[in-house]
Amino acid sequence: MQKTEHIVRYTADELDEMIRRGEDQTDWARVNALTDEEIEASIDYEDEGEFDFSTARPGLPEAITHRTVMLDPDVVAWFKAQGPEYQTHMNAVLRDYVEARKRQEQATASRQGS
Repeated sequence: MQKTEHIVRYTADELDEMIRRGEDQTDWARVNALTDEEIEASIDYEDEGEFDFSTARPGLPEAITHRTVMLDPDVVAWFKAQGPEYQTHMNAVLRDYVEARKRQEQATASRQGS
């Protein structure tokens, strides 16, 4: 399902000013009154899926670096066919590769240190 609405970005200062002017549409009293059970029941796991804590990393993500890379057309076509966030998926594949290589390097270093 494709959303027809447009996305608008605001800075933290702009959001603070909007809240100060009373433009906040969140009913914080209702949100704060929710129990843990009510919050849990409100999550649509079928639509959102379960959170994979094994891939979670603490802290804020680093800024994304924009680069021009040369990729084979069939590789790009395959990722594009997977969905609209194909660039994010390509990054995830590269991240998995980097993490696997780091583990291999650590294992090799620990074997050589023994």
